[in-house]
Amino acid sequence: MHKAMKIVLIAAAALVALIAIVSVLVGNYFYNFALLRISEDGSSPVVDATGTGEGTALPEGVGDAFAANTDWQEEVGMASEHLSSRDNLRLHGYFAADPGTNRYVIICHGYHNNTDSMMLFAEKFYSMGYGVLLPDARGHGQSEGAYVGMGWDERLDIADWANWLNERAPDCEIVLYGISMGGATVMMAAGEESLPDNVRAVVEDCGYSSIQDEFRFQLEQLFHLPSFPVLNMADMMGRLRAGYSILRDGDAVAQVQKAKVPILFIHGGEDLFVPTAMVYEVYEAATVEKELLVVEGAGHGMASSVDREAYWQTVTAFLQRYVG
Repeated sequence: MHKAMKIVLIAAAALVALIAIVSVLVGNYFYNFALLRISEDGSSPVVDATGTGEGTALPEGVGDAFAANTDWQEEVGMASEHLSSRDNLRLHGYFAADPGTNRYVIICHGYHNNTDSMMLFAEKFYSMGYGVLLPDARGHGQSEGAYVGMGWDERLDIADWANWLNERAPDCEIVLYGISMGGATVMMAAGEESLPDNVRAVVEDCGYSSIQDEFRFQLEQLFHLPSFPVLNMADMMGRLRAGYSILRDGDAVAQVQKAKVPILFIHGGEDLFVPTAMVYEVYEAATVEKELLVVEGAGHGMASSVDREAYWQTVTAFLQRYVG
């Protein structure tokens, strides 16, 4: 009897050890796949340069929609700027002031992209009479950082960039604008107490409702795996290596519930990377003045290309109501 009990205990200990080893291996794999910085230029096997997702076909005629106009950047004197984050990372951004205005837009790029992917939007906002600031998110582009914060850590960086703008342009009015992970970032920033009061409006395009929701969806789409226990394993590594929880942090729904600034929510009606259903969830959660635009036929990040007129008319009218 004593010998049998000893065998059972040894088997149980071996099983626990095996589960622990598998958890670490699986958690590390998905952490490295999803959150690890993978290149200096921000390229990704998961999301291509337009943020549509690998293998996603673009609508005809919009393949060059995100091309950067280098001539325009030189004309407006686009300059590199830097900011020290709260955890001492050197963050990079491009800045172009418009001497004829006190209005500025902070433009946030998507997952495993960088500021280059947002220059077309910067040029558009500049033509609308806004100075522009385009930060490279931590772990992207020219900013330091070993991992991707999925908008959660970046929400504080954006609040700090807004305060950086206030030092450069006292009495300015600020708009936050972001696409995909950038959209999630500005939604999360909207609920932060450290966001300065002169942030007048937020425009988010195809941001996800939470990190957990997006990762759960991608696990099913890319790997055909259940979220439990895989996300729990990845969450363990995220907390150990990145300092935030995939399961508990990064909840855009909770953040917009705390927001005090008007929000325009935009999404493509055929988004296969961040499901369109997510925009209705964040829209319903927001208690501030808000508006919703769903562009039918648009995939992920393509709303402005599929229906440029409706997109920019909606953005312009929304900002005119809240920005002087």
